[in-house]
Amino acid sequence: MNLGNNLQYLRRLRKNMTQETLAELIGVSRQTISKWESNAAVPEIDKAIELCGVFNCSLDSLFREEMDKRDEAYSDLRVEEVDGFRYVEHTVISTAPESDACERVYKLARQRGADDPKVIGWDFPYVSAEQLNVYRMHGYTAAWIVPEGIDTEGLTVREQRKHRYAAIHIDRPFDNPFVTIPGAYRTLDSYMRVNGLCRSADGVIPCFETDGESMDIYIACE
Repeated sequence: MNLGNNLQYLRRLRKNMTQETLAELIGVSRQTISKWESNAAVPEIDKAIELCGVFNCSLDSLFREEMDKRDEAYSDLRVEEVDGFRYVEHTVISTAPESDACERVYKLARQRGADDPKVIGWDFPYVSAEQLNVYRMHGYTAAWIVPEGIDTEGLTVREQRKHRYAAIHIDRPFDNPFVTIPGAYRTLDSYMRVNGLCRSADGVIPCFETDGESMDIYIACE
């Protein structure tokens, strides 16, 4: 049974909620919460349902899933106001679109005089079934965040307004990218669900990730 580890994990997601605070919310003692987390006791069904209400999860998830799968590479789960910015994007559909798209925008940025360009990216979903299933291709959009004072003549420059995002930091994302990066998105989804944050795509980039040896992943929220 995974109840004990799951409760500890869910409390961490809720801004490190204390055992005392959780106990007050559902009308039990702190010692009772401690016993549940050490798997020395099991909550009665009514209290289990209350726990699910507090953490916005199902009974099956609470008792059976291994929620605490966060890698040591993950840190700094947060909600952040991302300031508005201007960007130039480039989309590639290929068998390795991330590197192709990022290389293109880095080259463009340096041609325009940006010595240390900031680049973000996100999956491009509009790929045909043939491209995906037959040729193993997928799409990726890379975007250069254009600083003030850069000549943008001849470029299509888009603007994003200030918006709120849930975010997570990853160290060494490319040590095991096909595990670490999807795991970060799942962890961020859990964080948003537990804290009652709804996804938002109202006129902003729905989600993106920064490029580099470390990475921050952002999901737009209300």
